[in-house]
Amino acid sequence: MATTKTKKNTKEVVEVDTKKVKTHPLIKSPRITEKAALGAEKGIYTFNVTDNATKNEIKKAIKLIYGVTPLRVSTTKITSKTVVRRGIIGTKKGGKKAVVYLKKGDKIAIA
Repeated sequence: MATTKTKKNTKEVVEVDTKKVKTHPLIKSPRITEKAALGAEKGIYTFNVTDNATKNEIKKAIKLIYGVTPLRVSTTKITSKTVVRRGIIGTKKGGKKAVVYLKKGDKIAIA
């Protein structure tokens, strides 16, 4: 449940239906790579997250979206990189990724 304040400083309770929740503002997308696919077989999942997301917030978001409790969350900053395509210099955007470790038997369905 999330609480919000109104103008009269009274708290209004907002119900969140966990069956309908499929996204969260902190979790941008699952990170689909060959390495991530190999880790998913072992219960290790990788997600692109916002730059200001903390480990505890990511744990809560994963529990809300997928209904599984992570054992551990590791985060890593991804640095931006300079690339050259057809003679034009540009940059690849950086970001932050989170590696979520689940207990044995728990799975996340990423389609």
